Amino acid sequence: MCRSIKTLRPPMTPEVGEEDIRAAALQYVRKVSGFRVPAAHNQVAFEQAVDAVTRATRELLDGLEVRGAGR
Repeated sequence: MCRSIKTLRPPMTPEVGEEDIRAAALQYVRKVSGFRVPAAHNQVAFEQAVDAVTRATRELLDGLEVRGAGR
């Protein structure tokens, strides 16, 4: 679906910052919504979606345990 979203989990990407996670969330929301930049009347919903996907991605990455890698 979103080929430009890179894998963010270690060891694929050793150092992942909040900026990386938010960029992936933004790309996902853009793809799903079909809007690169939402109209003013959709801005709040768009930003809330980016925030929610960012949080969910952080929770996912924090909860993953990669076998063979120390936690």
